This record gives sequence, C-alpha cells and structure tokens, in this order.
Amino acid sequence: MIRVLLVDDQDLVRAGLRAVLSNAPDIDVIAEARHGEEAVQTAKLEQPDVVLMDIRMPVLDGIRATEQITGLPHLAGTRVVILTTFDDDDDIVDAVRAGAAGYLLKDTGSEQLREAVRTVAAGGNLLSPQITRKVMEHMAAQPEPDVAPAVDLSALTEREREVLVRVAQGETNAEIGAALYLSTATARTYVSRILAKLHARDRTELVIIAHRAGLVR
Repeated sequence: MIRVLLVDDQDLVRAGLRAVLSNAPDIDVIAEARHGEEAVQTAKLEQPDVVLMDIRMPVLDGIRATEQITGLPHLAGTRVVILTTFDDDDDIVDAVRAGAAGYLLKDTGSEQLREAVRTVAAGGNLLSPQITRKVMEHMAAQPEPDVAPAVDLSALTEREREVLVRVAQGETNAEIGAALYLSTATARTYVSRILAKLHARDRTELVIIAHRAGLVR
C-alpha cells in the first residue's frame, strides 16, 4: 500500500485529491496538511511514501517545505511531487533544486495522477521532456561561473554515457531501452549504475551533471 500525504491550503482541493486517490486499491491517503510547515511536521510523524505538495501556501510555501522534507535523513524514502496550477519556469527549477521527484499541474487526469503516485513510490521521477527542457533552458540562460565545477565522467562506459545523454533529454527507461535496443529493465539497471558512479541523488541531478559536462545543450 502506497501511503500518501496531501498538502494544499484549499479544503476542496484536498477533498478532490482524496476522492481521486481513494479509488485506487493500492493507495492510502494517510494524512492532510494545510501549509508547508504542517506538511513537514506531519511527514516527520507519518513518514509517507509520497507527498503531493502545492506551491502557493501560507506559513511555509511548498518549495521550502519540499527542501526540508527531502533534507531529512529519516525521510529518505519519502518522495515529493509538486502539484500546482502554475506552469512557471522559476517554480519548476526551484522545485527540482529542492529535491522534488516530480512536477504535475492540477489539471492532470485522475488516472494519470494515480499512475504518477505509483511511479514516484516505485523510485521513478516525473521529469517529463517538457519539464527537462525548461530546466535546461533555465540553466543555459544563467551566466557561467568563473570556475565551472569539474564533472568527472571517466568512470562511465561509452554505453553509460549514451544512457546519461538520453536521461538528460528527459527520456523514460522504456524510451531509452527502445532507442538503444535494450529491455526496460536493462535500461533501468544502467541508470542505477550511473547514479551510483556519479554519486547523484536522482535523474534530475543527472540532467544537471550532463549539462555541466557539455553532453547536452
């Protein structure tokens, strides 16, 4: 059973999300929170598998709350998905940097939302090609630092570098497998190896690494 915490300052939104998720036999909404500070405290207590987090909230916004939750060692297994009405580039980049495992708009369909919860709970990321493109464009628009951080990719094999490029382009494991004539399971194994070799937290960080290494533009 996937344990979910809902975070939104609007009662009707939380009720709607609860209704949608309650239709899934494998998802259990264990708690709700009305703002970011309450979300952090509830997450500490309940240790949910997935947090659906709004951005615009009183007391503490969703980005800062996400940052706090993902920074707690005993919540390492908790994944945060930003769920918002705002398709704003800065919000998306801030959410990614805060450690969010995904970013969805509130007009997402019911079944798509349930599948998103399952994907994130299983360790996947909801970083679509469109979201990846926004992150990459934002990074490309930033002035280059005087001394760019070194990115050592020497530990990667040629095949792993190919996979890394495709991860950075926002492809799923299934898409990577199809492009490189691998099974989805094998593609997933390659991604796991790359994460371990580069000491990266998730696929989002791999996007940043690939950009800094000049593998994608």
